[in-house]
Amino acid sequence: MDLLKNIFKGDKVIWIIFLCLCLISIVEVFSAASTLTYKSGDHWGPITQHSIILMVGAVVVVFLHNVPYKWFQVFPVFLYPISLVLLAFVTLMGIITGDRVNGAARWMSFMGLQFQPSELAKMAIIIAVSFILSKRQDEYGANPNAFKYIMILTGLVFLLIAPENLSTAMLLFGVVCMMMFIGRVSSKKLFGMLGILALVGGVAVGILMAIPAKTLHNTPGLHRFETWQNRVSGFFKKEEVPAAKFDIDKDAQIAHARIAIATSNVVGKGPGNSIQRDFLSQAFSDFIFAIVIEEMGLIGGVFVVFLYLWLLMRAGKIAQKCDRTFPAFLVMGIALLLVSQAILNMMVAVGLFPVTGQPLPLVSKGGTSTLINCAYIGMILSVSRYTAHLEELKEHDAQIQLQITTDTAAYSEAQTAAEPTAQILNNDAKFEDENDYLTRTVDER
Repeated sequence: MDLLKNIFKGDKVIWIIFLCLCLISIVEVFSAASTLTYKSGDHWGPITQHSIILMVGAVVVVFLHNVPYKWFQVFPVFLYPISLVLLAFVTLMGIITGDRVNGAARWMSFMGLQFQPSELAKMAIIIAVSFILSKRQDEYGANPNAFKYIMILTGLVFLLIAPENLSTAMLLFGVVCMMMFIGRVSSKKLFGMLGILALVGGVAVGILMAIPAKTLHNTPGLHRFETWQNRVSGFFKKEEVPAAKFDIDKDAQIAHARIAIATSNVVGKGPGNSIQRDFLSQAFSDFIFAIVIEEMGLIGGVFVVFLYLWLLMRAGKIAQKCDRTFPAFLVMGIALLLVSQAILNMMVAVGLFPVTGQPLPLVSKGGTSTLINCAYIGMILSVSRYTAHLEELKEHDAQIQLQITTDTAAYSEAQTAAEPTAQILNNDAKFEDENDYLTRTVDER
C-alpha cells in the first residue's frame, strides 16, 4: 500500500479521471480500429500499439508528477525554438516534396515514429504564457508588456501552424486569450484585438467562399483552402434532402457519425458492437466520440463529457489552493486546452461544428498527442502535490497554534484557580491581625 501511495501521489480525482479516460480509450480504440485491422491483416496490432503508447504515457505521468513544478518553467527555453524549427521544416517539406497525410503536412517521421511538431508548440506556448503572466503581475493586473510578449510568441506559432492545421492554431489562440483574461490582462486590449480579428476573419471567410474551388486547388500554398471551403459550406448548408436522394458518400464522415449517434439509444449497442466503425473514416481518432455513443449509449456519452468537465473543475480547485501565480496559471491553461479540445471534438461528432480534425484527448488513438496529453496530466498532478504540501503545512501550523492556545488557556485557568486560595490566605492573615488587636485591647484594659 505504501508503494502505491508513493506512486500515485497528487490529487486522487485527477488520477481517477485519467485512468477512466484510458480505459475508455482502450475499449473504444480496439473497436473503432477495425479499418486498420482490415488493412494490416493484424487483429491485435492497432490496439497493441495504442496500449503500449498509453503505458508509456502512464510512465510519463508518474515521472512528471514527481518533478517539482518550478522545473516546468525551463521547458519553453528549448521546446519553443525546437518547435518553431520543426514546424517550419514540416511546412517546407510539404511544399517541396508534396508529402502530406490527408492533404496536410502536419506529421514528420523520426526513427520510424510519426509525431506532430504542433503538439510540442502547444505545450511550449501554454507554459511560456503562464510564466509571463506570473512574472508580469502587479496590484492593478498584468503588466502592459505581458500582452505584447504573449502575442509575439503566440503569433509566430500561429502563423506556422495555421496554413496546415487551422483548427489547432485557432484552438491554441483561443486558450491563450482565456488565459490572458484569467491573468488580468487589460480588457480593452484583449477585446479590442478580438474585435479586429473577428472583423478580419469574417472578411476572410467571405472571400474564401467566393473564390472557385478549382482556383484554390491549383494555387500554390492555398491547397488547404479548398478543404476549409467545403467544410464551412457543408456545415451551413441545411437544406432538407429526401432519404431516397441523399448521397451518403458525398459527406461520409458526418453522415455515418450521425447514423452512429441516432442508432445508439440510451444504453448503446455494447462495447465492440459498433456498425458504423466499418464505414466511418477516422473512427478511431477524429470521430471516436460517435463510436463511444453508439456502443455506450447516451449514458456513456454523458459520462465522458462529465469526466472532462470534472477535470476542469478539479483543476480550478487546485489553482485556488496555490499561493503562487505560475502553478495556478499553468494548471488552468492545461485544463482549458484539454477540455476545449475535447468539447470541439465532441461538437464535431454530433454535428454542432464543422469538421476540424481534432482528436479527443486521452481517448483517440494517437502517438504524439497521447504522450503530450499524458505529460499535461503529470504537470497538473505535480502542482496538486505542491498544493497538498501547502495544506499539510497549514494543518501543522493550525495544530501548533491550537496547542499554544490550549496551553495559554490552561495557564489562565490555573491562575484563576489559585486566586481564591490566595484570597483565603489573605483573609486568614487578616483574621489573625484582628484577633491580635482584640487581645491587646483587653490586656490594656
